[in-house]
Amino acid sequence: MPGYKQSEVGLIPSDWDLCLVSELTNVDPENLSASTDPNFSFNYISLEQVDFGNLIGTSREVFRTAPSRARRVVRHDDVLMSTVRPNLKAHLHFRSQVSDAICSTGFAVLRAKPDAVDPAYIFAHLFASPLNKQIEKTLAGSNYPAINSRDVRELKIPCPPTLREQGIIAQALSDVDALLATLDQVISKKRDLKQAVMQQLLTGKTRLPGFSGPWDVKQIGEFTDCTAGGTPSTLNSAYWDGEIPWMSSGELHLKRVQDVEGRITKLGLNNSSTKIIPSRCVLVGLAGQGKTRGTVAINLIELCTNQSIAAVFPNESFNSEYLFHNLDARYDELRELSTGDGGRGGLNLKIIKSIDIPFPSLEEQDAIASALSYLDAELAALEARRDKTRNIKQAMMQELLTGKTRLIAKEESHV
Repeated sequence: MPGYKQSEVGLIPSDWDLCLVSELTNVDPENLSASTDPNFSFNYISLEQVDFGNLIGTSREVFRTAPSRARRVVRHDDVLMSTVRPNLKAHLHFRSQVSDAICSTGFAVLRAKPDAVDPAYIFAHLFASPLNKQIEKTLAGSNYPAINSRDVRELKIPCPPTLREQGIIAQALSDVDALLATLDQVISKKRDLKQAVMQQLLTGKTRLPGFSGPWDVKQIGEFTDCTAGGTPSTLNSAYWDGEIPWMSSGELHLKRVQDVEGRITKLGLNNSSTKIIPSRCVLVGLAGQGKTRGTVAINLIELCTNQSIAAVFPNESFNSEYLFHNLDARYDELRELSTGDGGRGGLNLKIIKSIDIPFPSLEEQDAIASALSYLDAELAALEARRDKTRNIKQAMMQELLTGKTRLIAKEESHV
């Protein structure tokens, strides 16, 4: 391709260089010595205090009682790269905005050399495919895959010829990060609002306009029935890959189930305990020590389920959306209802049928469900926008950090 050359990380512009991290930064430039004053106190940054490229907190430590891994000195604009599970969705990399701190030796500290690289440009590469592919090749260990400081120094990064171009690229990606941070804040506030509204509306503490009077309390078994599903034998291929949607309990996290991965045949349906359930059943996870037990969803299509899902049937006496919101807000309570010692067992149909539900009139159920579903729709729209923005950022990184797209003209890049 004219204007480009082949490199170890793929095509890069002909005026770019492929540089070692050690050429651009000083790696681990300062470390506390064993002779440090025992009373020296500092802000300590551990791997657990970094999430998705952000520092979420520090702890105040004194050298004599600090964790043994607390050794590396951190200055403003240092880039911290995890050397333990470094490709864990880039949770553990971040660019320091603190003036002085001490971090765990689980990080490599990259301090940009003056006039060699923009720290923000180095930071951006920690999330990019070319660098992460290099890291994957050098990882050692299975339970806690890691790389060492020597490996970090040998990593290679495509570099524009000037700090100006590096800065423009880093700023473009930083602007997208700022938008993502704003969206995350809005989503968090919207979730908090929904929780507050649910707490008020689903308990009758706040009534919507036009509604008054006492509520009943009914057990689920008093106004509807429920069933559990089943799994056709996986040893018989004739039971699988048919036309009938079959849902596993791991898909309850979808919440509003419009499609599922599994498909069974009519033969599989007829030769197992699973059954086709109508749309708008309220689905409850019955088993599992993880998050699945007690998770609530609602199916928007006819489907079958496995034996770890209870399906509460819809009927004209109640609003399924209202019941979905009510049970979804009671996740911790549902887990405590599980049979077995300390709630470590599973839910069953008898327990599901015995759950008490605050039961307003059908008209009020409809109104409450409509208000909460509106908030759900707003949340879904915000989350979709955030996910789209993340995808855009990934595409931008692929283009900008390899020079496939230049934000300044080639002749400007040398000015």
